[in-house]
Amino acid sequence: MPLNYHHLRYFWAVAHDGNLTRTAQRLNLSQSALSVQIKQLEDRLGHTLFERRGRQLHLTEAGRIALDHADAIFSTGQELVATLTGTVQTRKALRVGALATLSRNFQVGFLRPILSRMDVEVILRSGSPTELLEGLETLNLDLVLMNRPPPNDSLTPYETHQIGEQDVSIVGTPERLDPNRPIRDLLLDQPFILPTTDSSVRTAFDAMASRLSVRPQVAAEVDDMAMMRLLAREDIGLALVAPIVVKDELTSGRLKEAEEHPRIKETFFAITLRRRFPNPLVQDLLKQTTETSLLS
Repeated sequence: MPLNYHHLRYFWAVAHDGNLTRTAQRLNLSQSALSVQIKQLEDRLGHTLFERRGRQLHLTEAGRIALDHADAIFSTGQELVATLTGTVQTRKALRVGALATLSRNFQVGFLRPILSRMDVEVILRSGSPTELLEGLETLNLDLVLMNRPPPNDSLTPYETHQIGEQDVSIVGTPERLDPNRPIRDLLLDQPFILPTTDSSVRTAFDAMASRLSVRPQVAAEVDDMAMMRLLAREDIGLALVAPIVVKDELTSGRLKEAEEHPRIKETFFAITLRRRFPNPLVQDLLKQTTETSLLS
């Protein structure tokens, strides 16, 4: 029996939404009718395509394979219509998730090659690691930007691409920071604005302070780089940040950078889900990233 492409399109819509109720409302169908269509497709293919975890639908391995093929089929159909009708091809979408604490400057630097393209629409979302990886698993995101690699789970095979690395510095206002003072002296008598304890940068900082036998005064723990930048500008304390976060302030002289570096690095990763037909925009972006410096 040939494949029913109406069933496949309904499956395709639900897979990208990750929510049966929302898809049914968007397609003006009852939830039960949509469930029947997908069940008929599962019967035809001989595999369960979704599993429910809480309120969310997650693709099974068979579901991922089916979605890869559905993406290719419907993309080809759109190209066929555009070619024969002479219409302008619709803009391609790239859905990127970024850790809420990640530097905005870094994100813009990474996405710059795609942002300048008129044929691409970038959809950028922020969230926690759990939220972002869930979006990747449900194929609501094509790519996730993080500053630490995710756990390697055989059920959700991630591909991790290291896309950048940068030194972290100690910065502060000219009134507070003497750039020539040793780090140990700064740790002894200055309050610090630090990333939260779940950050790899914070872990390295705490290890450095322990080696120097110093317990620094913590003025604030911040999980947002924009807030850390603001607190440093307001002279709340010295901030432990990558220079790219406060690039404008360092250029203008509003903030200064310590001469002695803490020898802490922040590494950036692009996380993708291993797929048979990945979004070609992701491949273009990762290829261009290897050819240019993100941190210049």
